Amino acid sequence: MIKHLNITVQGKVQGVSYRATTKAVADQLGVRGLVRNEPNGDVFIEAEAEPMLMDMFVEWCNEGPDPARVTLVTTEEGEIKNYRNFEVVKK
Repeated sequence: MIKHLNITVQGKVQGVSYRATTKAVADQLGVRGLVRNEPNGDVFIEAEAEPMLMDMFVEWCNEGPDPARVTLVTTEEGEIKNYRNFEVVKK
């Protein structure tokens, strides 16, 4: 069973390789979806994976890469979009 989460990450999460590292972690875990920077300084992630893998992924999102300082991660379940891979979206 696949789960879809919309994840918003707040804190010092832009300009610290958060998106690139998120992709590497997602690829390693087999999570599919996307990650992008938001104009307000947050990072937004759409992720799809089995619940156990999703839990591991969200746990990582709360840490982020070393230079990041995550202050808040919010998740909201969403509709499955059947992503084929995980990509970094550049606006």
